[in-house]
Amino acid sequence: MDETHSAYLQACRVRIPCFRHVLVMGILNVTPDSFSDGGRFLDPQRALAHCERMVNEGADLVDIGAESTRPGSAAIDEREELRRLKPVVEVIGRHATVPLSIDTRKAGVAERAIDWGASIINDISALEHDSRMGDVIARTKAGLVLMHMRGTPQTMRQYCRYDNVVEEVREYLRIRMDHAGEMGIAREQMLIDPGIGFAKNEQQNLSLLKGLGVLRQLGRPVLVGVSNKSFIGTVTGQPVEQRLMGTAAAVTAAVLGGAGIVRVHDVGSVREVVRMAEAIAQA
Repeated sequence: MDETHSAYLQACRVRIPCFRHVLVMGILNVTPDSFSDGGRFLDPQRALAHCERMVNEGADLVDIGAESTRPGSAAIDEREELRRLKPVVEVIGRHATVPLSIDTRKAGVAERAIDWGASIINDISALEHDSRMGDVIARTKAGLVLMHMRGTPQTMRQYCRYDNVVEEVREYLRIRMDHAGEMGIAREQMLIDPGIGFAKNEQQNLSLLKGLGVLRQLGRPVLVGVSNKSFIGTVTGQPVEQRLMGTAAAVTAAVLGGAGIVRVHDVGSVREVVRMAEAIAQA
């Protein structure tokens, strides 16, 4: 990442740039029930150590989530989400050397997290879950990830029917970008995410990876999260703890397709994958 874009990301409450290189976003879940690392980083000091490890391995950003959104997961209220998040973000926010993203649908959680040092809000509902979220983003100038999902984590398995998944996801994200703009959020604050694994089956996830170029037509960086997801297990036959190679292949496809950010658990290994895939794309 060149110095200009690094400086912009450090101050990304003002703008998120269209960066020159693909960025690696490390995942830090402070939940008891996330599918890949639930329960491992509830302790603030352990979470800080893992965050520092990811940064040392090459993470450009760290995404922290306190509510699991895996298919079928139970929702938690704002009070519980803040209880899990507060000690971790306060500790990491004092030490972080890269921008922090918070994976939340709740405006109250987003507002507090920004006060604690976060600079990006990763909203899987694309501003649909909480009517106040757009106002928080517009006022604070935080970065915003708008993701495609149908239903909720509890119901999304029921909504996997599409005529053309790539075009329908693109149109949804266009509409949500326009809505965010109407709420006073600058396009330069926005990232878009096709929502791999959210109300999509195996073939639809693969189609989205293959069709990322269509999403890039919206003019904003595309964030792709494929790390250890179930469609990789379906294709490879591997359990969640053995999906690194499948994840690496999916990340390669995302980079070659034009992703601007990849969201992953294993930063060290995937960082090398990203750099190699970028070299091929730029050859």
